[in-house]
Amino acid sequence: ELEEEARPPVELRQRKKPKSSENKESAKEEKISDIPAPERVPKHVLFQRFAKIFIGCLAAVTSGMMYALYLSAYHERKFWFSNRQELEREITFQGDSAIYYSYYKDMLKAPSFERGVYELTHNNKTVSLKTINAVQQMSLYPELIASVLYQATGSNEIIEPVYFYIGIVFGLQGIYVTALFVTSWLMSGTWLAGMLTVAWFIINRVDTTRIEYSIPLRENWALPYFACQIAALTGYLKSNLNTYGERFCYLLMSASTYTFMMMWEYSHYLLFLQAISLFLLDIFSLKQNDKVYEVYKIYIFSLFLGYLLQFENPALLVSPLLSLVAALMLAKCLQLNVKKGSFVAKIIKVINFYLVCTLTITLNIIMKMFVPHKENGHMLKFLEVKFGLNMTKNFTMNWLLCQESLQAPSQDFFLRLTQSSLLPFYILVLIICFLSVLQVIFRRINGKSLKETVTLEDGRIGERPEIIYHVIHTILLGSLAMVIEGLKYIWIPYVCMLAAFGVCSPELWMTLFKWLRLRTVHPILLALILSMAVPTIIGLSLWKEFFPRLMTELMELQEFYDPDTTDTWVKTEKERQAPVAAVFAGSPQLMGTIKLCTGWMVTSLPLYNDDDLLKRNENIYQIYSKRSAEDIYKILTSYKANYLIVEDAICNEVGTMRGCRVKDLLDIANGHMVCEEGDKLTYSKYGRFCHEVKINYSPYVNYFTRVYWNRSYFVYKINTVISFQS
Repeated sequence: ELEEEARPPVELRQRKKPKSSENKESAKEEKISDIPAPERVPKHVLFQRFAKIFIGCLAAVTSGMMYALYLSAYHERKFWFSNRQELEREITFQGDSAIYYSYYKDMLKAPSFERGVYELTHNNKTVSLKTINAVQQMSLYPELIASVLYQATGSNEIIEPVYFYIGIVFGLQGIYVTALFVTSWLMSGTWLAGMLTVAWFIINRVDTTRIEYSIPLRENWALPYFACQIAALTGYLKSNLNTYGERFCYLLMSASTYTFMMMWEYSHYLLFLQAISLFLLDIFSLKQNDKVYEVYKIYIFSLFLGYLLQFENPALLVSPLLSLVAALMLAKCLQLNVKKGSFVAKIIKVINFYLVCTLTITLNIIMKMFVPHKENGHMLKFLEVKFGLNMTKNFTMNWLLCQESLQAPSQDFFLRLTQSSLLPFYILVLIICFLSVLQVIFRRINGKSLKETVTLEDGRIGERPEIIYHVIHTILLGSLAMVIEGLKYIWIPYVCMLAAFGVCSPELWMTLFKWLRLRTVHPILLALILSMAVPTIIGLSLWKEFFPRLMTELMELQEFYDPDTTDTWVKTEKERQAPVAAVFAGSPQLMGTIKLCTGWMVTSLPLYNDDDLLKRNENIYQIYSKRSAEDIYKILTSYKANYLIVEDAICNEVGTMRGCRVKDLLDIANGHMVCEEGDKLTYSKYGRFCHEVKINYSPYVNYFTRVYWNRSYFVYKINTVISFQS
């Protein structure tokens, strides 16, 4: 009997031996049997969820479409676009916008797509004495895609090229608004937040977008994809996301990250800030490492694929984004497996932070040593001067510092945001979320574990990973926007989104009530009421105050009126069969329009990412300095220029900012004006060239012959044979 009783355990041990796969399957079966079967969700609840999602999606798409139609209608009214001739339409594209659109026109004129791409990558018909890869240098992928779509869809038989081009950009702005809507909806749980986001975005459009003034700008093509990436990342970081939703967010994030990187040359700097935000999110163990490192893999994939398809662009290899992500990957490999929450784990976190920072700087220095690059060297010099680390008399640096978009924000900027109620609510939401995040971090430092699922009653909005990410990211972007106003076009859209999410989120109000220890009224009920009442009141007040203004703008029929540019000698001379090989010299902003409207070569371009072009710009600007006719002649002929255009607006400029007129900056660079105490002043025996050349006396008439003038422009032919007159 004892033997019989002893047999069963032996037989059980033998059953456990066979294959490990069988053991795993049996273990899974045991686990599955332990988990209680989920209760079926009632049909009326499913219907409510479906109705909520359907209405939200419909509202998001409708908002995007309405915004795109609004932009189209406003553009038509502002320029009376459909009633203008082709030349007048093209003149509405100013500066670098004109350059981008001119290449779109060139692609449509090319006999084939391959030939068009070859001519752009080996372009010697834009800048005199210079062959450039325009696709790489100017990020012309939007123009390539637009030209392919225009011809492949047969749109050339239906719509004019200019309408197709601006229509795509307006459509992308609609996607931009939809992505912001979805992001706010994902964070708050109500599509009411998305509606408020869109309302704030449109009302504050002076500070949210430059689409009204410069349609083809790279940021107008790129930022909609960045907004899609932000929306996908927000969904991906959510704790309660199912497998299919996670997979969809990952794929959307991958596609939008890569597309964003291809559309804009400065995109990797924005992604670098995003990577820093995710790194700080990971440092405090506020999110599973796996998801954050999956995003890092997307960065690496996008960088290397972009490097290959952007003609081996060295800027991507020496970018701080690649150095940071590589350092994070290396640090992960070196991390020790220690128990989370222990004292050793906290020490490892500090070491890890120091290691990542050190590795990032080291790797970036090493990459710059071995990878030949000329990428944005002037940007570092600019930042040094901007923050007072260096002083310079260099014309280009001082000219960049004087640009309005590179100044600190003005008081009008904060006043506009306050009048639309955006800034007060943003500050309120940011303070509550930031303090809640700090509370979570201190809990984590003290060894308290975070709850897997945070309920509304807990009032801990700072425990949600996507909220933490957005708080860190908006603080980083806001800090930069406080230094450089041009970055407000990246920051303010997310201010709209974050403020709208906060006022519509019951969780945020519940977090505030937990701190206040509210007991007179049931806090959950009050939070739900406020999350509906506050956005409704804001929406009604915005509708009452700003909707009539928007309607007035659409009803007013404006007209683009610039007769001096439209009737310039360029148009007249074109009718007279001017030389095909003519080369024009003048201010870079005007040269963009000349290139677009005539197709002739120019001496410089309004681009600031190439040292040679920046030097050309400075040399050509000497026509507004106190230099001799011979000096100016030598400069212009060194670039093979045939015609010179002098602008009265620059020559007789009355600047509002002290020392920021072009002629003042030239005088400082040439030593003809005292900039600081102790400077040596060199008196020039020559008058200002742009004034003297108009008088038509020797020696100016020996070098330059005036062929056309009006109230704004004086056009001179540069003599090939100098005839000295007394």
